Amino acid sequence: MSDIAATQIKVTLPDELYLHLRSKAEKFGLSLSSYIRHLVINDVKDVDIPTFKMSKQREEIGLKAEADYKAGKTRLITDFDEYFDSL
Repeated sequence: MSDIAATQIKVTLPDELYLHLRSKAEKFGLSLSSYIRHLVINDVKDVDIPTFKMSKQREEIGLKAEADYKAGKTRLITDFDEYFDSL
């Protein structure tokens, strides 16, 4: 899961709910965060992830970049310091 972009959130819960969730997590041998992640995943598993259409301008930029890449007009940058010094 380390290759997937992730966002950390902070959730405030009433003490009673926190204790209940922690108890449930311990019952399954999970950390509280893993247990809550599991609950969220189960809640959204039947929901399609929304997709959004690019604006025309962004699509044109992306298609040009792809064409430039295929035409060999791009280069691999392995050293950022060297790249910025060459500008």
